[in-house]
Amino acid sequence: MAATGAVVSVTGVCWEACFQPQRNRRVSATKLQSSSADAVVGFSRKCRVEGATLMSSCSSAVKPSSSSVSSCSSKPQQHHGRRGRAFATMATMAESPVASELEKVGDVLLEVRGLCAVVEATGKEILRGVDLTVRQGEVHAIMGKNGSGKSTLSKVLVGHPDYLVTSGTATYKGENLFDKEPEERSHAGLFLSFQSPVEIPGVSNMDFLRMACNARRSSLGLPEFGPLEFYGFLSPKLAALNMDPSFLDRNVNEGFSGGEKKRNEILQLAVLEADMAILDEIDSGLDVDALRDVAAAVNGLRKSDNAVLMITHYQRLLDYIKPTYVHIMEAGRIVKTGDSSLALQLEAGGYEALKESA
Repeated sequence: MAATGAVVSVTGVCWEACFQPQRNRRVSATKLQSSSADAVVGFSRKCRVEGATLMSSCSSAVKPSSSSVSSCSSKPQQHHGRRGRAFATMATMAESPVASELEKVGDVLLEVRGLCAVVEATGKEILRGVDLTVRQGEVHAIMGKNGSGKSTLSKVLVGHPDYLVTSGTATYKGENLFDKEPEERSHAGLFLSFQSPVEIPGVSNMDFLRMACNARRSSLGLPEFGPLEFYGFLSPKLAALNMDPSFLDRNVNEGFSGGEKKRNEILQLAVLEADMAILDEIDSGLDVDALRDVAAAVNGLRKSDNAVLMITHYQRLLDYIKPTYVHIMEAGRIVKTGDSSLALQLEAGGYEALKESA
């Protein structure tokens, strides 16, 4: 589908509206309706680009030493002129230390080695050698101060156009992630929940969700849902999130409270049945009841063949979604990895106390 104004086909609705909400660009109903299958399929890709897949982990990401931290190139690798994707000549995957006490749960789903990335517009380096391994069945939590690179990592993984990879590798299901367009990453089961979900005037939740779901099913060679079939598929997912069916008739996120938007993100995750879910501060703005509902829904989606990667500032989320590993990110790297007790140490003493105990 050709781009029209703010609309660019992206498994969902729009690159500009999704990735650059600060520009206040919106997608009108008329722009989406004629080619909705591509346009909202585009938004599914959108929502999964600042949206992508289910679950991430990091069994081999341990505190880096001088020998294990990859140096970052100051120049981006060749990227064939495509924004937000990578770079023909990727650095060879380096072996990184694996803590013997970290139990391997399933097959490797996501593996990141020496990942460095810059802001495209300014050249400012944000990621400085990230190492992370996520296996099926695992839940990983990344914590860190503001500006440490947590959200940038999630956006780079799903193909956000504002960032360029300068060195390092990322494989997803054994394939080079950076060879894939954002919509291809979404179709492969990579999901990213929006930290600040955008509104899409003129597009109902029902239409959006069904088109996004059918785009994913089509990519998997599965038959598409008709309206009645889809409603039957969707109803138990609504119930799990304590969402009223009237949500389906409302335009996507339009007039939603912060908590309703976060529930809607998890509803999209449930509908897409992603294999790797990256949840970027899904707990922000939620009251206790909403947090419990969202956490219960995420736990209900966990299976032995998928994974979750959570980005959060607060230990309270980890009370409801128990992590396999907790990682501390600082200055663009993962500098410490442990079990859930690491989050408790952080809560008790802060980041400085963790440095002193290292």
